Amino acid sequence: MILSLLVAADEANVIGKDNQLPWHLPNDLKYFKNLTWGAPILMGRKTFDSIGKPLPGRYSIVITRNQEWRHDGVEVVHSVEDAIEAAQRHHVNELFLIGGAEIFNSALPQANRIYLTRIHHRFDGDTWFPELPATEWALVKETPAPADDKNPWPHTFQVWERVREGAA
Repeated sequence: MILSLLVAADEANVIGKDNQLPWHLPNDLKYFKNLTWGAPILMGRKTFDSIGKPLPGRYSIVITRNQEWRHDGVEVVHSVEDAIEAAQRHHVNELFLIGGAEIFNSALPQANRIYLTRIHHRFDGDTWFPELPATEWALVKETPAPADDKNPWPHTFQVWERVREGAA
C-alpha cells in the first residue's frame, strides 16, 4: 500500500497557525476532495478537532496517544503502523495522511508519495512541514495554478515520489 502525505504549505513550509490553515484556497480544497474521495484518510487528533467531524465520502482514521479518545464514524489508532493495518483491511491502494505536523514528521520515513500544494506566498504560522531531503525525494509532476478571483495566491500542485536506492 502507498502511504501518501497530502499537505499545503507556503514558501517557508508553514502549514498552520492556531490549529487552522492560514489561507483559504478553494482550488486546493477541490484538489484535496478529488484525491481523497472514497479513500482512507489518516490524521492526528488535533487535526480532526480542527475539522470537527469525519469528512464525508472517506474512511477516517485518527491517531492519538489518548487511549480513551473516541468519536463516532472514526477508527482510532495509536501508531502509523496501526493506521496502515486499518487501511489495508479495506483493500485500498493508498492511505492519505492529512496532518498535522507531528504526524507528518513521524510518518515521513515510511511515506512513498507526497502531494504538496505549494502556495507562492509567505504566511504567519506556528506549524511547519519538514524539509524534504533532495536525496530521498524526486518531483515527478507539477501543475501551476494562477491566482484568480476565488484563489488569492498562485500555487502549484506537486507530486513527489520517494527515490528508491538502486533505481535506474
